[in-house]
Amino acid sequence: MTRRSKGKSFVVRPDGGESYWQPVPANGYAEVRVSRRNLAGNDRFSTGVQEIAPMSRVRAHAHDAHEEILFFYEGRGRVVVDGVSHEVVPGTTVYVGPLVSHEIINECEAPLRMMWTLMPGGLEDFFQAIGRPRKPGAAAPEPFARPADVARIEAETVFAPPSGD
Repeated sequence: MTRRSKGKSFVVRPDGGESYWQPVPANGYAEVRVSRRNLAGNDRFSTGVQEIAPMSRVRAHAHDAHEEILFFYEGRGRVVVDGVSHEVVPGTTVYVGPLVSHEIINECEAPLRMMWTLMPGGLEDFFQAIGRPRKPGAAAPEPFARPADVARIEAETVFAPPSGD
């Protein structure tokens, strides 16, 4: 019989993770809850929460070698997966495999909030590279542009090259 070593554990309370304001078109913010940054040796996944601001969206994209699970817990909107639109209401779960295009759209006047898990991890690097540090309780900044070198940042993190469709 093989003896297994005990795993690690920790608790991250609301606003307890590294957090970044996001540029247009998503606006809102992303907060990383678990990643290799707070769980040494963990490259298997990263997870966190994201708020998509009213009347904003996460533009269509795909991940090269990553699987993603999205769980929407507040607000309403749409998710477009490989060109097919699906209504999002609280409790909606979306699984997206590698190279599957997906877009998240908030068409409402209230924030759309979700929990994301990316396997393997790395989405935190992207959020940090394109965003601005967020402090809990601080007012949202005026909408700001994505970095001019966003294509390079995407290629160096967790995104597949644009498919051209």
